[in-house]
Amino acid sequence: MVPPNDTLSTYRRKRDFRRTPEPSGGKTGSSEKPLFVIQKHDAGNLHYDLRLEMDGALRSWAVPKGPSTDPREKRLAVPTEDHPLDYADFEGVIPEGQYGAGTVLVWDTGPYRNLRSEKKDDGLSMTESFADGKIEVWLEGRKIKGGYALIRTGKDERWLLVKMDDDEADARRNPVSTEPKSVLSGQTLEQIAAKSSG
Repeated sequence: MVPPNDTLSTYRRKRDFRRTPEPSGGKTGSSEKPLFVIQKHDAGNLHYDLRLEMDGALRSWAVPKGPSTDPREKRLAVPTEDHPLDYADFEGVIPEGQYGAGTVLVWDTGPYRNLRSEKKDDGLSMTESFADGKIEVWLEGRKIKGGYALIRTGKDERWLLVKMDDDEADARRNPVSTEPKSVLSGQTLEQIAAKSSG
């Protein structure tokens, strides 16, 4: 297991905590059940950040179009630096001139299960699954539920986020456009930005 301080060095190096309201990473240890969070982030280009609790930090991917509930859709997921566990409930405005400047809200969150560890012929941990380039999780969010796979493609370190074909799959739903508000504060990006500037 990699010490949290090591996994967060890139995160801390990119930020000036005298200026940004983002957490510097004081929370250690892990939850009883590992958690996931999807943060909606308007940093000039709107995207969604998927984060999975792993090895004492939040392993993170930027998903430009956000998660889909349709198994036929493959969504690009670009790895970003690990974030601290206390980032899971961060909402606010990262100021201009700071890395990732823009408004952030918690679009969805909840516990998750590692599906690969539950398979008798597989049994890989999350750390092993990440190294293997194939993560399979069951998300228990308020907007997103069910099985999702993250699959690394080729040598460019890009991944794909794909909804598994299970009882929670629904090609008719489009929660990214129909459910824009934070699951924590009930606010939109615009409301959080206005509150910060006011």
